[in-house]
Amino acid sequence: MNPTDFKSREVERLVTGTPVSDGAGVRLSRVLTADLQHRLDPFLMLDEFRSDDPNDYLAGFPDHPHRGFETVTYMLDGRMRHRDNAGNEGLLTAGGVQWMTAGRGIIHSELPEQEDGLMHGFQLWVNLPSHNKMAEPGYRDIPDAEIPRYTSAAGNEVKLIAGQSDGHVGAVERPDTEPLYLDLTLPAGGHETLVIPAGHNAFVYVYQGEAQVGGRGQRVRQQQMAVLANQPDADGVTLQSTDGARLLLVAGRPLREPIAQWGPFVMNSRNEVEQAIDDFRNGRF
Repeated sequence: MNPTDFKSREVERLVTGTPVSDGAGVRLSRVLTADLQHRLDPFLMLDEFRSDDPNDYLAGFPDHPHRGFETVTYMLDGRMRHRDNAGNEGLLTAGGVQWMTAGRGIIHSELPEQEDGLMHGFQLWVNLPSHNKMAEPGYRDIPDAEIPRYTSAAGNEVKLIAGQSDGHVGAVERPDTEPLYLDLTLPAGGHETLVIPAGHNAFVYVYQGEAQVGGRGQRVRQQQMAVLANQPDADGVTLQSTDGARLLLVAGRPLREPIAQWGPFVMNSRNEVEQAIDDFRNGRF
């Protein structure tokens, strides 16, 4: 595609994360909250955890259940040990991704395997369609070295966690939601155009530096999420940075199904959530 013919989506709104405590007291920033679940369908939540204070993360996330969606944990710095009741165990290290499908139910723990230093990463929740909510649970550890990277025509480094971009295929491809998840590094003065499938809901999250997003160059500061408008004639998004930036681009095909959530259970109806609670309490996970 000729860059001069490229039409970018614009920024619909900016979102700044809310400080919360989760697990056994882990401090993090919740960026994608429940009020955005329908707007950014199929994505249910995005958290960023970033601290070099062990008191903020050492307690980790002891055993807890999930049903009805997928969790995607992307670690930039630090180490986290995963264990679950299906017998899976893995160590998530810097640059790696853990992709877990909770399906009909899984109980797992995520505990830091370090006593000091920087712990930095993200957890994204991706909804499952109704016909897969009760599927068998699945788990995959993807080390940094196994995640595809490419250099774009503009000379920027793109790390492709999921989906397809510029003829390259990511580490993960999923049916139904067809997620695109990439980590882009823009040098000072850098620019990029990224194609987003028509009809996908999409957002950009800047986690380092500052970027200008969209054809009008909306300023997006560090730790802000830019929700991208669903312009039917847009090709994707234009990104620029004066002083350099690192950011996530996430997009997915909306399921357009009812969302019923109670904590770690995300189903399509209240009755299904109540069944999930009963199954968990009675050891049926």
